[in-house]
Parts: sequence; structure tokens; C-alpha cells
Amino acid sequence: MDLSRLRNIISRYCAGEENWVDSRTVYIGHKEPPPGAEAYIPQRYPDNRIVSSKYTSWNFIPKNLFEQFRRIANFYFLVIFLVQLIIDTPTSPVTSGLPLFFVITVTAIKQGYEDWLRHRADCSINECPVDVVQRGKVARTQSQELRVGDIVVVRENETFPCDLILLSSSRQDGTCYVTTTSLDGESSHKTYYAIPDTMAFRTEREVDSLHATIECEQPQPDLYKFVGRMHIYKDKDEPVARTLGAENLLLRGATLKNTQHIYAVAIYTGMETKMALNYQSKSQKRSAVEKSMNAFLIVYLCILISKAVINTVLKYAWQWSPDRDEPWYNHRTENERQRHVVIRAFTDFLAFTVLFNYIIPVSMYVTVEMQKFLGSYFITWDEEMFDEELGEGAQVNTSDLNEELGQVEYVFTDKTGTLTENNMEFIECCVDGNVYIPHAICNGQILSAASSIDMIDSSPGGYRREHEDLFFRALCLCHTVQVKEEETVDGIKKGIHQGRPTSFYISSSPDEVALVEGMKRLGYTYLRLKDNYMEILNKDDEIERFELLHVLNFDSVRRRMSVIVRASSGEYLLFCKGADSAIFPLVVSGKLEQVKARVEQNAVEGLRTLCVAFKRLSEVEYREACRHLTEAKLALQDREQRLAEAYDVIERDFVLLGATAVEDRLQEKAADTIESLHKAGIKVWVLTGDKMETAAATCYASKLFRRSTQILELTKKRTEEQSLHDVLFELNRTVLRQRSISGLSVDCLDFGLIIDGATLSAVLKPKQEVAGHGNYREIFLEICRNCSAVLCCRMAPLQKAQIVKLIKASKEHPITLAVGDGANDVSMILEAHVGIGIMGKEGRQAARNSDYAIPKFKHLKKMLLVHGHYYYIRIAELVQYFFYKNVCFIFPQFLYQFFCGFSQQPLYDTAYLTLYNISFTSLPILLYSLVEQHVTVETLKREPSLYRDIAKNSLLRWPVFLYWTCLGVFDAVIFFFGAYFLFDNTTFTSNGQLMTTNTQMMFGNWTFGTLVFTVLVFTVTLKLALDTRHWTWINHFVIWGSLLFYVIFSLLWGGIIWPFLNYQRMYYVFMQMLSSGPAWLSIILLITVSLLPDVIKKVLCRVMCPTAAERAQDHDLLARDVAAAQLAPGRSYKGASTAHSSPLQFADVETLSLRRSDPLPRKLLAHLAEGGRAELRSCMLRLSGAGIAYYAPGPETSV
Repeated sequence: MDLSRLRNIISRYCAGEENWVDSRTVYIGHKEPPPGAEAYIPQRYPDNRIVSSKYTSWNFIPKNLFEQFRRIANFYFLVIFLVQLIIDTPTSPVTSGLPLFFVITVTAIKQGYEDWLRHRADCSINECPVDVVQRGKVARTQSQELRVGDIVVVRENETFPCDLILLSSSRQDGTCYVTTTSLDGESSHKTYYAIPDTMAFRTEREVDSLHATIECEQPQPDLYKFVGRMHIYKDKDEPVARTLGAENLLLRGATLKNTQHIYAVAIYTGMETKMALNYQSKSQKRSAVEKSMNAFLIVYLCILISKAVINTVLKYAWQWSPDRDEPWYNHRTENERQRHVVIRAFTDFLAFTVLFNYIIPVSMYVTVEMQKFLGSYFITWDEEMFDEELGEGAQVNTSDLNEELGQVEYVFTDKTGTLTENNMEFIECCVDGNVYIPHAICNGQILSAASSIDMIDSSPGGYRREHEDLFFRALCLCHTVQVKEEETVDGIKKGIHQGRPTSFYISSSPDEVALVEGMKRLGYTYLRLKDNYMEILNKDDEIERFELLHVLNFDSVRRRMSVIVRASSGEYLLFCKGADSAIFPLVVSGKLEQVKARVEQNAVEGLRTLCVAFKRLSEVEYREACRHLTEAKLALQDREQRLAEAYDVIERDFVLLGATAVEDRLQEKAADTIESLHKAGIKVWVLTGDKMETAAATCYASKLFRRSTQILELTKKRTEEQSLHDVLFELNRTVLRQRSISGLSVDCLDFGLIIDGATLSAVLKPKQEVAGHGNYREIFLEICRNCSAVLCCRMAPLQKAQIVKLIKASKEHPITLAVGDGANDVSMILEAHVGIGIMGKEGRQAARNSDYAIPKFKHLKKMLLVHGHYYYIRIAELVQYFFYKNVCFIFPQFLYQFFCGFSQQPLYDTAYLTLYNISFTSLPILLYSLVEQHVTVETLKREPSLYRDIAKNSLLRWPVFLYWTCLGVFDAVIFFFGAYFLFDNTTFTSNGQLMTTNTQMMFGNWTFGTLVFTVLVFTVTLKLALDTRHWTWINHFVIWGSLLFYVIFSLLWGGIIWPFLNYQRMYYVFMQMLSSGPAWLSIILLITVSLLPDVIKKVLCRVMCPTAAERAQDHDLLARDVAAAQLAPGRSYKGASTAHSSPLQFADVETLSLRRSDPLPRKLLAHLAEGGRAELRSCMLRLSGAGIAYYAPGPETSV
């Protein structure tokens, strides 16, 4: 048999028909084709369930365990636990098994709870009611039960439950209006069409009578592409074939607007819908801190193995002598003597490994999980991140990435609904250089700050009056706006004037609505389009009718649109509006310089500008234009190119009329947030499905681009003029040349890049090698690195994810964050290291699939600069501290083996081994990692540059890790040998007990170990207390309470004979040790010596090379001191009297002491900020070699 044929049969049998054919056939209403037609081949398609969860009830345990044991520490402790069960080891299996079980259980519960929330959200969507036509009647079912071929009824303001082909609507023309905000970010109304053969259906019975099949392409993620045809069977005639395109396809997630109801057939369902195909598959996100922890654990694992090998070798070297190998008090059994030396050595190696295994802190993972889980509530409880309008605050969907918020280097943000409110406001228009400012209106709503009409020269002459009328008519006619004669739009009552409802405008472009409404305020009202005639009401209350002949639609290459109309006088007029760069070159007359100056001024203010022009057509010119347009529209090949050529022929020789200015409102404090992120060293990219002009205007308004920014364009229009290769190399030379000239760093602040989706696809094509330069994507990345901001427009959802993935995979491996508010942003949210969803107007898909959800974009500032900063600082200290205290804990055990013949004798009691990480030292560091604030919240918000100090995982780098490890080794040496020298001289008492001569303590193994352990517990706890800057009552309670708990536990553990113990080796040991006065002094001395080097190091570093955070701490302390020292007028605040100190007088009564080492500007500003005299307006500082004079109203005092 032919192998290819066999492979096809196997694929078809195993994978299903839809996975191996290029097209699918859908039977509308599940009706078979009539006899004699095409063969009926039933096909299986997925149901309509949407799944965003990661686990199911049957795979949760194995899948979660697999993910948890991928962690090195968890896997390591599992191995140690098994070793303790198999061989005879110095410690009990409970010491490893119990903490491991606790870690696995706590983590599983937390992750299971988070996934349960996702399951619940999925169920709320999958169980939504849907109306389906069955046997000529409407039946109610759940969304998840929809099948391909079902005829669905969707009503106004309902969301489409799956991808549908429109059959008919309640509108006479078979059209419906849809918003796709959750898909492509555009909240404007789009028009979709039913084919002529089905558009007349009005009832369920008529729709159910349809006998047809649809042949279309297999599911693919492109939102803007669909190819199919419908075969309609009528009686016994041949089926009628009708083409289907993207204008017939209603996508899941879009919402029906301003149409009472529609009938449509399900074409793609469930995870095959375009929205679902644009979802990025969920994967386990791991933070950079967790990766560092795993790397440190590998180092400590190597140290552990080295210790075990060294002790094993030294043990057999020690036992080389027969009297040491088998002393009189420890004879071996016959089986032990017969065991091979290699087996004995391997067993000893495992025993040493178990003895030293506490150097790997399994409890660190418990503490980290608890810190992340509990710490996430600080975001939820933050009142500054609560939005009154929504009535909601920030949400945490996963707490595994809290510290990653402090490591972000790139922010990828959506535009519509994320940066902007998606509300367009008409600001002004300019006719021949004269400015007209109407009432401030916004989508039909009169704002509180509205101003009256302000016309310059309200009584123009004849020429100006003609151009003015033409300008206003042009804006009333050159658009695709529809009129809605109802009181409500989108369920919101608008524009009620004296109790009477008025008409409202809807369009696929919100700025078109703003322009038409602006004209209404200026006296020209667009009424309606009826029977191909456009009606407007002029300011003389006269209705004018224009026949709409042709619409030359807008496209991103031409950047303009035109209409050809015929006036009631029979005159042919061509009105055109578009970007200034698209209109000015085509103008032959008009006041070009005046209009251009106004356009530039509005652009500087961040307004979106459009220019308006017109020309009169003769009968011959009109017929010629019709011929060009008709030929282009009938072409089957290269239709778009031929239409573009026809437009270029028609749109020329214009008369310039004027320009408009429209504002796309930014969200509150969006520009301030982006500016703060830039100061924090974070690069911001805008990824949007919007057109380039709209997005660029928003970038200027939000301060992503500044007026000094040189814009580099990498767009389809430019690559059509030049090859992609040439454009990329030209841009690369431009940025590199500028950088070499200016001597700037890689973070160049002079360039901004704009790229569109089509060009990005070409750049990201694999295997495009360029001789000597790698591939296109590497050149593209090099350009991006030298740009302060990047705008990616006309992005499909998957392209957004590709951009994020490209930056993640670059050689720097930066931490990325994606923020968006619609379903079109879900892919990049899932792809980024951290995903943040905005609870906006575009549904909750983004918020539901994100790691964190915030009400507004402005809350991102505090999320990163405050919460992210704190989370990272806290968990970095937690990780380093855990390794430090475990080195302090286990290194004395290693040293002890040199003094006990490498006999695997534990230095500490079993209770101490078990409770050291669980009880004695765990709570202080847990609380520290929850509430520590090394600088204040206000300082972090005021100085975003502090975020740079913690970038690139700076607190968990190898030098810092080695410092903590060496500090732990040093302290361990002090503990062990300090206690050892206390027992240096021993004598026997009269009853045969061994006692030290210098401390008069009973000498013994457990006394020695208890002394070392006591110094250890107090030292590591006090080390944490020294590192704490933000003290609260709970800090004091936990730190001093944990030390008190250790003492009380030791007294009870050794002071009572416990009946459940087989031995009581710690009986009276702790009390006897504390009964010695020299022992108390020794404990205090050892603690002091252990802590002293770290204190000296910190003091020297703070004085000689303070960090930005330490300087901010000094500023905060100074500000608090000055505020606390505010005295009544006439009194002075002075520091300690020294040779280098003298008062600095403020005005006539307030003085402030300064030393030469004090930073004068900061201290002065702090004083002023904290209530210094307001009269200090005209002040001057004179700086000279030895003195500083401060001039202000009042007497002068030199410093």
C-alpha cells in the first residue's frame, strides 16, 4: 500500500476530519443535503466550552506533584527522606519527611484554590443561556452545549457565544452593528452584512426553512481574514453559491449593538473560535528569584556532597588503625564485618549526607509560599488602588510572581481602554486660518467645562463664508456615520434636551462621531442617509440633500478618505479628509501656510488633527472617475492594488479648506505613570490593533513620544517604497551613528520606533539570514534597544504575544510585563513574565487570565514602584537570610566531626534539629518579609529612580550570595570554637563527672551542643533585628517572643521527664548551663563578636559609598527630624555643637544646623517641604571655598 495514503488514513481516523482537510463543511440546522447533491459526510467538531484552567479533578494530584518536584529542593528532600527510610541514619526520617509534606500540601492547596477560581469563571461563561432555533421555535440552552451548525438568536447588547455567519437581522437592509472591543481593542461600531438570499428572513420558522451548507476554511487565528461560500438549495435546481468573507463573520466575544436581534449559524465553536485560537496556552510562570534560589541550592548541594565526601574519606583515614576502627566500647556485628568496604563507605556517605542535609533549607520554600500568599493581600487591601467608579480594587490571581513586579524592564501595554478612555472630544476647527471652538462635547454628552461658541470674526465675507460652508458640509458628508433615532445608546441615556430624545451617531471610527457632533454644535447637523441621499440641516435651519455617489474608503497607506456627492443643483463635489501629510501634497490652492501652522500647534498639544479639502468635478471628470472605480471593483485579481491606483487618479488637485483637532482622552494620570516608569528605567511599548495615526497621537499625549523624539517608521508603506532589507539597515545606521556622535549609552533617548503588523510578520519570518549580520529579527532588536519607546500598530493578538516572546528571548533576557483590558490582550498577558489585566469596559477576559488585575492604568505605578519594590527587597532578604542561618546552623556540625572521630554524632539534639527552621527562627523572617519598609511609600512614589537599584536581580547576584555565605561560615566558626575554648580545661569531680575549670559547667556533648545552639539562635535573630528598619509592635512581639519561646521550650524540654521518650539525654542540660555566670558572659561575648563585622561593613559602606536607597533613608530621617523639631517663632533648632557646626538662618527667626558633610540642597529642601517659611521666594545661595551664605528676607547668617 502507498505509504502516503496509509498515513492520510491514519491521520483521518485518529485526528478527525477537520485536522487533515483544508476546509470544513457545515450543515445549517444539521440538515442533510438533498438527494443527488454532494455526499453527506458527518464531521465531529468540539463543543463550545472555553477552558482557561490548568488542572482537572483527575489530573490535579499527579500534575501538581510533578510541577512541585521539578523544584530542586523538593526533589532533594524526597531523596533524603527515602534514604532515611532505607538505611540507618543519625537522624529520624520525620525530620525531613514532615517539613516536606507540609511544603507540598500548602503549595498544592494554594495552587488548587487559584485554579478553582479559574474553573468558576469558566463555568460562568460556559453556562450562559443561549437561544437556539430548533424546529421553527426558539429553545434556551447553555453556551457550552452549542454545536457547529446550530442556528443562534442573539439580541441587542448580548455577546456572541461562538463564531457565527450572519443570516439575517432585524434591520431591513440585513446589516447589524457590532463592537469588537474585547478582540481588537476598538470600541467603535462595525457593520456586518447578511447575504441577499437570507437577509429577508424575519421569523424563526423562515430561518429554519433554510436548506444550505457552508464550505469554509479550517479555524485560523487571523481576526481579519475569512474565506468561505454558502450553497443554498432551492427546490431541484442547482444550488446557488454565495461568497462569504470577513464582513459576514461575527466573532466570539464581540457584542451586538443597536440591532434588536439577529439570526446566525455557528461556524467555529469552543477552543476553535478565533478568540480562543488567539489565547496563548497557559504555562507555569517562574520568577527570577525562584530561578536564583534553585541556582543557590545547586551550589549548596555541591557543598553538601563535598562535606559528605570529605568526612567519609577522613573517617576511613582515622579508622585505618585497628584500635580506632573497632574500639572496645563499639564492637561490630558479624554482618558488619563481612560487608564490603565500598558498600560501607557508600552507606557512611549517605549517613553524612543526611547529617548535613539541613544546609538545604526546605522550610525556606514553606516560608516563601506563605510570604507570597499573605503578602499578596497588601495589594488587595490597598485603598489607593480602589476605584470608586467600578467599586472594585486590585485583584491577585496568582501570588507566585509578587517579587517579579520589582524586576520589570519592559512594559507592553494596549492602547484603547488601557491608556485611553476611548472617548473622543472635538476641540476646534480651523477654516482658512480662522479658529472655531464649539461647546466642549464628548460623544453627545455636554461636559461640565463646556464653553460657549467662540468664533473669530463671526461675520465673514463672501469668499470666507463660501469656504466656511463648504468646510462644514464636508465634515457632515465625508464620513461613514449612521444615525440612531433613539433615546439610549448602549443602554445609556444621552443628550436629553428638554425631555425630548434626540438623534445619536454611531460609526466604526469614534473620531468621526466627534467631528459630526462638533459640526452639530457649530450649526450644521447631519440628519440621516436615506435612499442613498445624505441630509444635513444648515445653520439657517434649511435641509440640504446630497446624493451619495461613491465612497473612497480610508486605508492606512493613503491615510485619507473621500466621498463624491451631487448637490441639489446638480454640481458634483469631491470632499476629502485625512492626515496632513496625505492632504498637503495634493493641494493646489487655499491658505496652506495658515492651516499648516495651526495643525502643527495642535500636534504639539497632542491633539489628533485632520485636514479637509475639496474639488469640483465636471461631468466628464465624474464619468472618468466612475469608470476607474468600476473597473477596479470588478477585478478579481489585485483588487486592492487597482483600487489604490484609481483613488490616486481621482484624489488630486484639491482646494484646501481647513483642519480639525480632536482629543482622545487619556486615562487619568496615564502620562504621569508612563513618565514615572521611564524614570524607573522601564521601557514602555504600546501594542495596539489601531491604525498608526491614532496610536501615534496617543503616544504623544501620554508622553511616550516627546516632541524632541525622532520617529523611525518601519511600516508597510515604507517597505513598499524600499526593500525591508534596506529599510532595516538604514534605520540601524541612523541609530548607531547618532549614538556614536552623541556618546550616549545604549539607552538612547532620542528615537521612537513605529512598526505595523504586516512589517513585523516579515521581520519575524524564520531563516532570513543576512550575510555577516544574522537575521532580520536581530537587526530589529538592535534598533529597538536604541529607542526609548516603541509603538506597534495594527497588531493581531498573536503578534502581540510574538513581540513579547521576541524580547523575552533576546540576549539580555529582560523581565517583561504586559497590561491590557480586552480578550485581544490575553495572548501577550500570558506570554509575558507578569500579566496585568485592566478591569475596563472591554469585558473581563484580560482580568480573568492575568496574574494581577487593576482598575485603571494609573495603578500600575504603585503596583511596580511600591509593591514590586517592597516584594523584591523582602523576598531577597528572606532567601539570603535563610541560606545564611542554615550555614550558621550546619557548619558547626561539620566542624564537630573532626572532634568526634567522624562518627556521625549529631551536635544538636533531635528536637533542636527539627524545630530550628520550623519554630525558633521562622516567624521573625516571615514577618520581616511581610512588613519591612526600607524606605517609605511616599519616597518610592516620589523617586521612581530607586527602582533602578533593584533591577537585574541585583540583591540575589553571586557576590551578594557569597557575602552572606561567608558571613554564615564566619559566625559558625565563632560559635563553635568560642564554645570549644570554654571547655578547654576540664577536671573530674568527686562523683566522676567532668566539669570545666573556667566556667564550672558540667562538661558533655549535649551541653556543648546546647551552648553552640543558644548562641546560634540569638545571633541569627539579632542579625535580623539589626537589618529591620520599619519597627512595629508585631516586630517586637515576634522577634523577642521567638527568643523567649526558645528559652521556655529548652527549660521545659530539659526540665521534665517526658514519658513518651525512650531516652532523656537533654534532662537538666539547659538549666545547668544557665546556672554558670561565665556561660552567660560567654554567650553575650560570642553574639557580639559574631555580629560586629557585619555592622562595621554596613557603617563603612554607608559612609563611603551610600546607595540611592540609603540616601533616601537619610532624607526621610532628616525630614522627620526637622518636622519633629518645629519650634515656636523666635527659637532655633540646632544640632550638636561641634567645631564644624553653625546655624543657617531661615527668614528672621528659624535656623537649621548644618555640618560640612551634610548635603545642603537636600537638607534645605527638606526643611522647606516640612514647613519652612513660605516667604522664602527670592532667595540665593552663595557658594565659596570655606563658607556658604544664604540670602533671604531677614538677617544673613554665614555657615
